[in-house]
Amino acid sequence: MANNGVESNPLLQDFEFPPYDAVKAKHVHPGIHALLKKLYSDLEELERTVEPSWPKLVEPLEKIVDRLEVVWGMINHIRAVKDTVDLRAATGKVLSEMVKFQLRLGQSKPIYNAFKALQELPDWKMLSDAQKRIVEKQVKEADLKGIALEDGKREEFNKIEQELGKLSKQFDENVFDATKKFEKLITDKKDIEGLPATALGLAAQTAVLKGHENATPEDGPWVITLDAPSFTSIMQHARNRALREEIYRAHVTRASSGDTNNTLIIDQILKLRMEKAKILGYKNYSEVSMAMKMATVDKAEELLEKLRSASWDAAVQDMEDLKRFAKSQGAKEYDDLRHWDINFWSERLRESKYDISEEELHPYFSLPNVMEGFFNLARTLFEIEIEAADGLAPVWNNDVRFYRVKESSGNPVAYFYFDPYSRPSEKGGGAWMDEVVGRSRVLSRDGASARLPITNIVCNQTPPVGNKPSLMTFREVETVFHEFGHALQHMLTKQDEGLVAGLRGIEKDARELASQFMENWCYHRETLMGIAKHYETGESLPEGVYRKLLAAKTFRAGSLVLRQVTFASVDLQLHTNYVPGGSESLFDVYQRVWEKTQVISPFPEDRFLCSFGHIFSGGHAAGYYSYKWSKVLAADAFSAFEDAGLDDSKAVKQTGQRFRDTILALGGGKAPLQVFTEFRGREPSLSAFLRHRGLSPVAA
Repeated sequence: MANNGVESNPLLQDFEFPPYDAVKAKHVHPGIHALLKKLYSDLEELERTVEPSWPKLVEPLEKIVDRLEVVWGMINHIRAVKDTVDLRAATGKVLSEMVKFQLRLGQSKPIYNAFKALQELPDWKMLSDAQKRIVEKQVKEADLKGIALEDGKREEFNKIEQELGKLSKQFDENVFDATKKFEKLITDKKDIEGLPATALGLAAQTAVLKGHENATPEDGPWVITLDAPSFTSIMQHARNRALREEIYRAHVTRASSGDTNNTLIIDQILKLRMEKAKILGYKNYSEVSMAMKMATVDKAEELLEKLRSASWDAAVQDMEDLKRFAKSQGAKEYDDLRHWDINFWSERLRESKYDISEEELHPYFSLPNVMEGFFNLARTLFEIEIEAADGLAPVWNNDVRFYRVKESSGNPVAYFYFDPYSRPSEKGGGAWMDEVVGRSRVLSRDGASARLPITNIVCNQTPPVGNKPSLMTFREVETVFHEFGHALQHMLTKQDEGLVAGLRGIEKDARELASQFMENWCYHRETLMGIAKHYETGESLPEGVYRKLLAAKTFRAGSLVLRQVTFASVDLQLHTNYVPGGSESLFDVYQRVWEKTQVISPFPEDRFLCSFGHIFSGGHAAGYYSYKWSKVLAADAFSAFEDAGLDDSKAVKQTGQRFRDTILALGGGKAPLQVFTEFRGREPSLSAFLRHRGLSPVAA
């Protein structure tokens, strides 16, 4: 690559840890251009020499796939955490080249034929389960990438894939811009009544960043944004109903008007996905999505209906309780609670019912304590040590921490970056984990031991304010545990075949199992008490408060389950039955599903779909149900620890080791149902999920 004049390009270096600090927009086009030139050459060489054998087929293919994913992953990561106009433009410039190469690779007849031939050879029986899964998945993926299409149809298919790549990118950018564009300056103290000290500190800090240099938490001015910590604090705590309504409307109409309007983009995405499905011989896009998942469309719909019926009566009761409580507090709106009232009155009812408030909990959940508590739990369950390794790898922001994960013997098994705080001006919202590099025998750096996995964990929680550390909401604590669950599955894999190591090769509706499993430990007494220490005094969370937190676990569970059922049902409807440009609009479908799955009437102006990145740009199209599918698996997995005895440290360690040896270790090397059954000793059941949420059992 030195001959291309790009030897100094950080994207093309042979690195152990990515040079994140050096990646700039100017590196993207020359870097991708040089990379693709090399990969085309490697692909042509593979096609010329390919044989139906592991060393002559799978190993060279893994090297090509990995190189592409690692470099493109770096670019997308920097775009997500350090977005600039130049970086967007540079990424947009190379996107079609990237998609073109991915299609060329996915539609390679020589590679496809070699995989098919490998299945017919006597050697097939000698392959491991993981190797057989790789071959079967490669054949299936090639079918879904149009390998069998006639030339004209393949050209049409490829055009659709190119266009879908551009539309998803545009969708994401519109949501980011629409979120960033909104800010509400508040100067009157009356308007921010009810907001806790943490929220006022954040709003004043945001005001300072926006040029109001004398802003203070006590006297303002305060700036409210649509970023999660700011938006959530207004919805839960602002007594000013008009302010709540304004912020709510802004939030649910993001990216639905003006130059960031995603409405036509969504219709175009859905139209192209339907065309793609028809070209491949499927009835709709949901069937295409399910082809690589555990569930079928019918099974996913069946689960959602079971959850809807199990949650409905509880959700109706939730709404009655809310109205009754609002009336008891003298609220004029008690008989006409609107969408911007629900979270506010829910929080007041929760405080009243359990005598517990987020603000009371905040001081006990400082980020350093939460991290230390999580590391202790990981040591107990999985016999690993996590230690700070700051300075070992370059980072993209001064707040980012770097860690090493070691076996109890002291040998490193993985590394990870942790980027915890919200940065609305440059960082996308939400929380996520993504792969930097995966475990791989073929890509070993020393030729002896497998290459170790590295991952990014990104959150968007309240940053430190003044001299206080980041004080977290309980939901933010759960989010950290969730993302670490994903990371552990990536990092603790024992799978050496890179194409099914960690999260690779796991069916998408099983990928949330480990993450949602880890959330359960937030309610485990020993774990929580190890985390919850007052940031100033060091005293533990009072026992009474812990008991209230535990009691509040099932608060409004019916309503919260129905919320997810609504999103998952809309997703399936849009990808199964919706006809773009037909008699029903996108929003008609949303409102129709809402009426069947929610006990409160829909909000007519709701344009949530315009910011629903999970299904329009985040890889969960016709797959949002996966969160609930995995949640059922996760609850059942956690019930193994309950059965063993959560107070029995020996039993917890033994069960943790079994969880590590199956769910975390096997990666995509075995079918997820088989992996789950190896851990649990039986197939999954819905009962633990319903029990944990205090909901009525339904027919299995």
